[in-house]
Amino acid sequence: MTHELTASRLASASSNAAANSGWWRDAVIYQVYVRSFADSDGDGVGDLRGVRTRLPHLARLGVDAVWLTPFYVSPQADGGYDVADYRAVDPLFGDLADADDLVRAAHAQGLRVIVDVVPNHTSEEHVWFRAALAGEPGARERYWFRPGRGADGAEPPNDWESVFGGPAWTRVPDGDWYLHLFAPEQPDLNWDHPEVAGEFDSVLRFWLDLGVDGFRVDVAHGMVKAPGLPDIGRGAQATLIGTEPLPFFDQDGVHAIHRSWRRLLDSYGDGRIGVAEAWAPTSERLALYVRPDELHQAFNFRFLNCPWDPAAMRTVIDESLAATASVGAPTTWVLSNHDVVRHVTRYGGGERGLARARAAALLMLALPGSAYVYQGEELGLPEVTDLPDGVRQDPAFHRTAGQDGLRDGCRIPLPWSGTEAPYGFGDGGSWLPQPAGWAGLSVEAQTGDPHSTLELYRAALELRRALPGLGSPDAGPLGWLSAPEGVLLFSRPGFACTVNTLGTPVELSSPGRPVLSSAPVETDGRTVLLPPDSCTWWAF
Repeated sequence: MTHELTASRLASASSNAAANSGWWRDAVIYQVYVRSFADSDGDGVGDLRGVRTRLPHLARLGVDAVWLTPFYVSPQADGGYDVADYRAVDPLFGDLADADDLVRAAHAQGLRVIVDVVPNHTSEEHVWFRAALAGEPGARERYWFRPGRGADGAEPPNDWESVFGGPAWTRVPDGDWYLHLFAPEQPDLNWDHPEVAGEFDSVLRFWLDLGVDGFRVDVAHGMVKAPGLPDIGRGAQATLIGTEPLPFFDQDGVHAIHRSWRRLLDSYGDGRIGVAEAWAPTSERLALYVRPDELHQAFNFRFLNCPWDPAAMRTVIDESLAATASVGAPTTWVLSNHDVVRHVTRYGGGERGLARARAAALLMLALPGSAYVYQGEELGLPEVTDLPDGVRQDPAFHRTAGQDGLRDGCRIPLPWSGTEAPYGFGDGGSWLPQPAGWAGLSVEAQTGDPHSTLELYRAALELRRALPGLGSPDAGPLGWLSAPEGVLLFSRPGFACTVNTLGTPVELSSPGRPVLSSAPVETDGRTVLLPPDSCTWWAF
């Protein structure tokens, strides 16, 4: 990508925002899992200085913004999502000056910066929770402390389960129980208490004043609980998230919080955004989070969870576009993140899984709206499934009946260069072991190889910027065209996209001139032979 294109990103984004369109509407946002991106001090853990040194990779890749996972002061019971101080950087990752330097350096590269905010719960080491355990008057009202049920209050207040497995309640020495929808080290905040809202308004302003461009809101669907904290009446509750109504998630009251935050973000007047990590039972419920007076984007987990099936993919795409269009918002598309098995492996692993992952990436980047890229997917990294139990750090792994406990496998530190671990990640090894066979997947190894996944992403992002029909939700409608069984074919102004989901080649009339494909395409100008498990972009 040329320097002129890179340097113009922020200016054009600001212009769009001023026109009330918003830079985020078709942005490609790159998720950095800070612990696993790049290590600058040799302790084996990624840090903010490490991220800063690798910003040229992101600029060359062609993304518009970087989203950083939590780097705040934390005992790290859940990878930093247990925050003890929302206004300070944990020494593991650097200090506040490093955060300031990173934001400034990113802006100089034409990249915006989005940081995590974690409003559903704090760390057990947060000053508020310490005060609650110490019995300070009124301190427990900021959390969900309740007496137990049964003889001597020995049973939890209700039947809610932790997402990580086991009961969602822990008893303290004086007999009360406190709610934690995640790990016991992450007590849930009570957003009915006015001090909670006031504190988070202050936290958001702190980071906005430092220069960040927005927030990814962790568990944006979880801050409000149903009145009376009613029982659910069944187990395996983590499997119901995003599929059925639950009294602790996606309550209508969360929208008042997001409307308040939207007013705060808009008061800064320069394109600051909020992104909801929200699980909702339907696309229509999810769209409520991105109404004009709420957050700007919400992750489209239905697309992430969609199987490699053309009918299912078309349904998810149509329903996603219709739901966000109903509230005037752009759709988001995402294939992987730090909480799920990498999509190379989800699609079957090996050569076929990689072929499908490459095709899915082109499909995602062709769809109207904003796309999220999780670090390492541009390298085609698979899930690491054979980690020894002794090195695993995911709290879900150490509990039962919760998430699958395999999140460590998608958080393996990135390979940058060299022929053996830690592959340029840092001078002191890596906090999770990297596979011996990753040398060929490094940034160095793939750079310049026209067949590599990295160069496919670089080419796709450059074309996405050059062709209006790619990505932009304002370029025109998406229209489905007839195609052979197993093939998706849609068009947008000046552009068409084909996806062959079959394991065999498929012949069809050429939709135009091929400009990029996830696998070599044979065409005589009139007909085309689509490779198996592939996606191709066509200009006309």
